[in-house]
Amino acid sequence: MATPCAEEDPLARYRSPLVSRYASAEMGFNFSERKKFGTWRRLWLYLAQAEKSLGLPITDEQIKEMEANLDNIDFKMAAEEEKKLRHDVMAHVHTFAHCCPKAAAIIHLGATSCYVGDNTVIPAQLTTVGKRCCLWIQDLCMDLQNLERARDDLRFRGVKGTTGTQASFLQLFEGDHSKVEELDRLVTAKAGFKRSYMVTGQTYSRKVDIEVLSVLASLGASVHKICTDIRLLANLKEIEEPFEKDQIGSSAMPYKRNPMRSERCCSLARHLMTLVLDPLQTASVQWFERTLDDSANRRVCLAEAFLTADIILSTLQNISEGLVVYPKVIDRRIRQELPFMATENIIMAMVKAGGNRQDCHEKIRVLSQQAAAVVKQEGGDNDFIARVRADPYFSPIHEHLDSLLDPSSFTGRAPQQVAKFLKEEVRPALIPYQSMMGGKIELTL
Repeated sequence: MATPCAEEDPLARYRSPLVSRYASAEMGFNFSERKKFGTWRRLWLYLAQAEKSLGLPITDEQIKEMEANLDNIDFKMAAEEEKKLRHDVMAHVHTFAHCCPKAAAIIHLGATSCYVGDNTVIPAQLTTVGKRCCLWIQDLCMDLQNLERARDDLRFRGVKGTTGTQASFLQLFEGDHSKVEELDRLVTAKAGFKRSYMVTGQTYSRKVDIEVLSVLASLGASVHKICTDIRLLANLKEIEEPFEKDQIGSSAMPYKRNPMRSERCCSLARHLMTLVLDPLQTASVQWFERTLDDSANRRVCLAEAFLTADIILSTLQNISEGLVVYPKVIDRRIRQELPFMATENIIMAMVKAGGNRQDCHEKIRVLSQQAAAVVKQEGGDNDFIARVRADPYFSPIHEHLDSLLDPSSFTGRAPQQVAKFLKEEVRPALIPYQSMMGGKIELTL
């Protein structure tokens, strides 16, 4: 039988008085601890149901037990577990398992923390270069969609007169409203727009500028993320941006090969992201029809945003066209880190052999920390796998360890995901621009 919840929302006393006072009950619940951790449990249930339907040895009894305890959240126990484990997701895995003893072995099976945090698997495990690049491209595809939307949504101010009332044109046409409307339509069409804003003040709403610069700022964030990844990978010597034959990386250190193009993109992207603050301020402080503090700011921020975005993209194109990958460096790093990467495969193999996921996780946590101490404190080699082989707890999978350590088994469906993504999302997005790209679009897999 389910036990009463220890506390409905243990963090309620820390919430902002403003939020408590003004937020609706529904919105407040959406950001409550009960909603958050209840959603985590439902995601674990969905995962178990899907895994069962695909043939994993998960029973109806385990599923029903999880369903019966979705809202039976012992916040006090979860807080105690988190204090001990220093890991919020595992604390709630253990808490859920406590009230679901039959399902404990399969809760969170095969998942990572971000499965419940944001339903996205981060590269804590091995991934491929192509998959990482596709993550970059996906962000850029979203930016392309946003740019196209902002462009297509853009309207002409039209002929609205001094304060937007069209009074002067109504006088010109001697009170004929239809001619004033037709004048607006004709000029809008001649200017290349499909629509004009039906109502304006002296200016179109400055929220239009916010929309435009928000899209460019979002693009800046994407490029900054891409180039930050490249800089991190360059530091690991796995990937390198173009480096010219006579290029100098540092006046003091002749050997240095700075990823200077990526650094430049990050620098300019930071500037681009801040420019959206200008139209936000302008739109919010306008007095009635407009004062002239509107004009000078817009002349600077709008031009700078487009010019900055342009140079960032041209530099990113230069980086992309000359990007160098070093497979042997990647292979060496994989061999160094593979024992730790194998932990999730070992956990899943043990569960298939009848083990409990949480017990196995704890065993591996202890052994991996011992192995890490050898590497970090003694400068020795990673002996994690040797420790697993020596532990009788893992005897059910000892003969399978070599296959579990095969690097190709860690990339999952990355190659298939890359091929499908390029075919179904990237290529269609580029087709409207193929004439600008010299004709046929070739995406090499």
